[in-house]
Amino acid sequence: MWRWVRQQLGFDPPHQSDTRTIYIANRFPQNGLYTPQKFIDNRIISSKYTVWNFVPKNLFEQFRRVANFYFLIIFLVQLMIDTPTSPITSGLPLFFVITVTAIKQGYEDWLRHNSDNEVNGAPVYVVRSGGLVKTRSKNIRVGDIVRIAKDEIFPADLVLLSSDRLDGSCHITTASLDGETNLKTHVAVPETALLQTVASLDTLVAVVECQQPEADLYRFMGRMIITHQMEEIVRPLGPESLLLRGARLKNTKEIFGVAVYTGMETKMALNYKSKSQKRSAVEKSMNTFLIIYLIILISEAIISTILKYTWQAEEKWDEPWYNQKTEHQRNSSKILRFISDFLAFLVLYNFIIPISLYVTVEMQKFLGSFFIGWDLDLYHEESDQKAQVNTSDLNEELGQVEYVFTDKTGTLTENEMQFRECSINGIKYQEINGRLVSEGPTPDSAEGSLSYLGSLSHLNNLPHITSSSSFRASPESDAELIKEHDLFFKAVSLCHTVQISNVQTDGIGDGPWQSSLAPSQVEYYASSPDEKALVEAAARMGIVFIGSSEETMEVKTLGKLERYKLLHILEFDSDRRRMSVIVQAPSGEKFLFAKGAESSILPNCIGGEIEKTRIHVDEFALKGLRTLCMAYRQLTSKEYEVMDRRLFEARTALQQREEKLANVFHFIEKDLILLGATAVEDRLQDKVRETIEGLRMAGIKVWVLTGDKHETAVSVSLSCGHFHRTMNILELINQKSDSECAEQLRQLARRITEDHVIQHGLVVDGTSLSLALREHEKLFMDVCRNCSAVLCCRMAPLQKAKNVCFITPQFLYQFYCLFSQQTLYDSVYLTLYNICFTSLPILIYSLLEQHIDPHVLQNKPTLYRDISKNRQLSIKTFLYWTILGFSHAFIFFFGSYFLMGNDISLLGNGQMFGNWTFGTLVFTVMVITVTVKMALETHFWTWINHFVTWGSIIFYFVFSLFYGGILWPFSGSQNMYFVFFQLLASGSVWFAIILMVVTCLFVDIVKKVFDRQLHPTNTEKAQLTETNSSIKCLDSMCCFSEGETACASVGRMLERVMGRCSPTHVSRSWSASDPFYTNDRSILTLSTMDSSTC
Repeated sequence: MWRWVRQQLGFDPPHQSDTRTIYIANRFPQNGLYTPQKFIDNRIISSKYTVWNFVPKNLFEQFRRVANFYFLIIFLVQLMIDTPTSPITSGLPLFFVITVTAIKQGYEDWLRHNSDNEVNGAPVYVVRSGGLVKTRSKNIRVGDIVRIAKDEIFPADLVLLSSDRLDGSCHITTASLDGETNLKTHVAVPETALLQTVASLDTLVAVVECQQPEADLYRFMGRMIITHQMEEIVRPLGPESLLLRGARLKNTKEIFGVAVYTGMETKMALNYKSKSQKRSAVEKSMNTFLIIYLIILISEAIISTILKYTWQAEEKWDEPWYNQKTEHQRNSSKILRFISDFLAFLVLYNFIIPISLYVTVEMQKFLGSFFIGWDLDLYHEESDQKAQVNTSDLNEELGQVEYVFTDKTGTLTENEMQFRECSINGIKYQEINGRLVSEGPTPDSAEGSLSYLGSLSHLNNLPHITSSSSFRASPESDAELIKEHDLFFKAVSLCHTVQISNVQTDGIGDGPWQSSLAPSQVEYYASSPDEKALVEAAARMGIVFIGSSEETMEVKTLGKLERYKLLHILEFDSDRRRMSVIVQAPSGEKFLFAKGAESSILPNCIGGEIEKTRIHVDEFALKGLRTLCMAYRQLTSKEYEVMDRRLFEARTALQQREEKLANVFHFIEKDLILLGATAVEDRLQDKVRETIEGLRMAGIKVWVLTGDKHETAVSVSLSCGHFHRTMNILELINQKSDSECAEQLRQLARRITEDHVIQHGLVVDGTSLSLALREHEKLFMDVCRNCSAVLCCRMAPLQKAKNVCFITPQFLYQFYCLFSQQTLYDSVYLTLYNICFTSLPILIYSLLEQHIDPHVLQNKPTLYRDISKNRQLSIKTFLYWTILGFSHAFIFFFGSYFLMGNDISLLGNGQMFGNWTFGTLVFTVMVITVTVKMALETHFWTWINHFVTWGSIIFYFVFSLFYGGILWPFSGSQNMYFVFFQLLASGSVWFAIILMVVTCLFVDIVKKVFDRQLHPTNTEKAQLTETNSSIKCLDSMCCFSEGETACASVGRMLERVMGRCSPTHVSRSWSASDPFYTNDRSILTLSTMDSSTC
């Protein structure tokens, strides 16, 4: 029972063994000795809470906050001992904060529950009892055979059994998992690929043995044991067999797969599962500042307690005639009395810790998330999707970004590859109009007679040249040169995982290949755009790949069809940085073709033009082209038998499979003959240079992570503006040892210090990065922090100070009441100060304030520096506002004291003011001052700001008149009865209120004027420019380049709510003459509008 409770609360995951055994279609052994393993269901749970754990879990998270925990302690103290204030003064604000925060977090979690229910309730088809049954996604069990149709999303992690294709292959996209939009090919094992109907699948008797679920998307090890005619056939299963939940089936009519991981054990769920609650830098700073206030609070309580006992050392003050001690008080322990008095002072001053600050921040985050969803700059019209905020806890971090980590391919570049150049047997060629053009003479033709080689199809008239002749490595004649080119492009067209669409391929390659015919006659699909570009290039050269199956690959060379038996594929991995295929040619010869980075191919080559190719690869890289090297090896029958046996043993192993495969791959991919190298171009995205430059101006440092060669990566960085010509480029590459890496890092640090250069760029390769992070992380990070751009190549995949002025008069008052712990403010005022009287202005300010017009911000990215690195909440800013709060508190208290302290009647009837009147006067001046101070800080005014700012002051006066004008039957005391009426009846009091408010704010105004004139910030300079630029009107959701849309009514409502436009200016379309960015359509975006265009 206890374990079940812990599992429901999320603290005790179910026990797991090392491996799992899955009986396909849940056909368990009939003998009674087998006990099936228990697996979780297929429900996805992205929510944080359940009905059972919401209260304890939410309370635990909330009381981790310093302020909440502190007020809980104060509340308990007020319940246990006699304190000067009611427990309600702490309990009610605490209850309010906890409740509001719980409602906000509960609402967000309710939205996640709704999303989960939609996903879990999606219809799916499962093979059960010999038929196809429609059920819901959450009902899928491990072992179920699931049918997925084209364009559907996989509801669980499935091992592919069969597809509508005879070879059992299918295409998928994993954009929702890893962001890659390229099609990826997955294949079924041969024995199940033939089972394409429900009836045939019902006869399948097989078991899947695989590892327990893990988060790595690209790692899967298992094997399938198929029982066929009383014999067991073992087939290895790898990542190419696993269809991940969240991926989508493309270009395939339907597939059948068996569920191996379900629900929260799918790889998608394991990657997205929240490990811990994230807290923003702002919240961490708030906790630090609150600890400082807590220290101030404890100090005030200790000082007050000591001064009380110092004062009571005199007998006349220890037990005055009007406050005689009881016998119990006289006989009680002095230590206990000291502790009790200390706690009482702690309670009296406890409001210096602003508990409502957290609820204001929570509300700002929650409501601010709606603004993100309304922002039309973040709206994608093609898919009709708006920005979605899954959690609002980190909203403010969008303004604190210091580093941007980006991949190069597909982010900086378009991920659309074009074949440009190649090096074949030491000769460099360039493709021009579908033909290869040599950049220099061939070895056998000093005049370059073969410099215009073209496609291989023009050599049809040479009968002595055949594509099936024996392959050689060293050309000795023109014919041999052609054979080398033939072999090179054969390697390109065979060494890949490209798939071809199901279109008519007859006639392809029968004549001279025309590049313009490619799209209409054949279409390739590949997980890597490099492979697709290379296969298309080979087709343009006359060697056309026309399809593959589980066992064969077909190519047409000059119209002649050749079938190669596909024996093995040695898959690409980031450690080897290469892939290989082993094929059997029509002549019966067996060949290994390898393709990969030059750093992984050239060291394994024993023949070919290695040095010339190395030079050509470097030249390609300097042009920003992506390079790959091609090599081959002819295998004897004995060599292949050894390789085949070792590959089977490694691929069927369940333990240490990756290590065993790596050893076998290393054994096979050696003694290679180099054929040449390819170079493809990946064009830059539109406006990528402007984007990177804008980020740099904003003070954001960009790190580019890429697997490209060092020279290629640097060239692309220069072309996209990541590096610029005036930047000092530092390099940390080719480091072999920890000591060498440390010495190089120290040299780089010295260069940064000594070089009189404003900006530095750092280039680091994957090997050196591993060494740097393993032993010298601090030194490496120091170097990186001083670089404005880092390129990693060859990589594997204000309210608080308002509360100071609120509670400081309470502390000062104790000096005038003999530290008797008499409260200055009424308990109702104590309770409502943060909840009602001062909460709305700061909330609306945080939601609607715009220091700078958004268009100006886009034009001046440097303004981002004014708010980055948490500058608005720095220790300097914190101290300034704290000191300001103390100064205001002194003015409130002593201004009121000088007015009333000399026993002068301020009323016409000669009646004297009392203690509660004095406290109410201080409180009134304070409420007005902090509210007007908020108004002085506001730059962007709407009618909402006016309403809550002046409405808060009016509400305070109305409430005080109402509260003090009635004898409340449930109140234990009537201290405030008619006090506020008496206070406002005195003209002197009105004059004093105005004088004290002006005195408090006068210093602020003078400081602002001098700061803006003498030391203006970039933001203040931009504000001045903005004021002179006639910016008038607020653009909103109704503004589209195409004209008005369905959301125009919402936009018009927002316009009027924000109060920035008249009804005649609410509907408009953008014109070419509009200022700033015409594609900016944020609901809070300002721009100049003319009535003729509205």
